[in-house]
Amino acid sequence: MKTLHIILLFFGSTAFAQTITFAGCYNLFDNQMFTFNKTGVDGQGKNIYITTPVDGQPCSGLGSCEFKIQWNNALTRWEFIADEGNGTFASPYLIYYNSTGNSSALNPPGNTFGTWTENIATTTGLCGGVLTAANSTMTGDVHNSPLSTSETVQRGVYIFPNPVTSIINISGIENGKRIQIYNSAGQLVVSELFNEKVNVSQLAAGLYFLRITSRDLHNYEFRFIKK
Repeated sequence: MKTLHIILLFFGSTAFAQTITFAGCYNLFDNQMFTFNKTGVDGQGKNIYITTPVDGQPCSGLGSCEFKIQWNNALTRWEFIADEGNGTFASPYLIYYNSTGNSSALNPPGNTFGTWTENIATTTGLCGGVLTAANSTMTGDVHNSPLSTSETVQRGVYIFPNPVTSIINISGIENGKRIQIYNSAGQLVVSELFNEKVNVSQLAAGLYFLRITSRDLHNYEFRFIKK
């Protein structure tokens, strides 16, 4: 963020493209829109999203703004942060944080799940407090329920049964490359080459997240319950 002031959010796009768009903090940013792309995964398996372009996004009258949404494992919360200048995040400014929106999810909560709290130490309160459906919109690769990330069907790809006892069947994908399974703490517990039948009998009962990576590098993410 070239000039240290407040920011607004705009998370967006489609969940399948793994982008987020957000609109809010209208007092500062009018109807400005920011688009975030998933750029990687952290050590806990949580997705990381950064605005595109990384440096040079117009930011109403404040110059340029660059933003990132990421998981803070030390504080167990999702954070929306702004760069300290030139698109770098070595010492970023915290804008919003969400400590109550399902910490087991691999992607951040939407503006109606948990509480996205404004960090007035940075914004001086100009963003209007917590995010709500009345003062913001957030769409794309976010979750809005305790069961998190994706549905059991994505673009014709689906898994069954769910809940599962031993074998998860995957249907609708012909170019699968790798399968990864994360537990509710975000820890990677299974990583193997793609197979339409995945044996999960060795997993303890609980909530898990299944990620399928295709050979053309598309990701499909599902939550499932192991009985």
